Amino acid sequence: MQDSLLKKHSSSRAGKINPDEQELSRLVRSKDPDGIRCFYNRYAGYLTAVCSRYLTSKADVEDTLQESFLLMIDHMGRFEYRGAGSLKAWASRIVVNQSLKALRKSGRLTYVEDLPDMEEEEGFSLPDIPPGVIQEMIRSLPDGYRTVFNLFVFEKKSHKEIAALLGIKADTSASQFFRARATLAKKIKDYLKEQHDG
Repeated sequence: MQDSLLKKHSSSRAGKINPDEQELSRLVRSKDPDGIRCFYNRYAGYLTAVCSRYLTSKADVEDTLQESFLLMIDHMGRFEYRGAGSLKAWASRIVVNQSLKALRKSGRLTYVEDLPDMEEEEGFSLPDIPPGVIQEMIRSLPDGYRTVFNLFVFEKKSHKEIAALLGIKADTSASQFFRARATLAKKIKDYLKEQHDG
């Protein structure tokens, strides 16, 4: 009898190999193993990249992703479909929040309030720099700079929103972003000089 149930289940799934987001969320909400597998396979690569923007240790990224996926599966009932891309955006927000939680828990997320003035680097273009190199430059920023930079640039948060998320002042967020941008610009300038001279 169990074999016939499995056959029925798999045959009814034959047309559902690539469900849309709404159907996928329904499958995950019902704890369907195929749905969960599809959800993981569809978003694991993207969410690993999101998590890696905040956490630099491979072990921290793996732990945070595992916790995030378990949280997503358990809380899929809270997800509201709002059109194409909304499931990916919802999953991304969970990963960002879990990454911030991991940073706070580690005690590595610190902000320097009184920093010496830094000259703002002149504008630069990125076409000559591979995306992987840019990602590594961002990942090499100090935790506070990197976190604010990522929230501002990739998550499109305002300094007021970042301040609320991180428990800091909006001015501190703006200062961290400015210094992250200046540090990144210097890294890019040095990279381009090295490429030109080499």
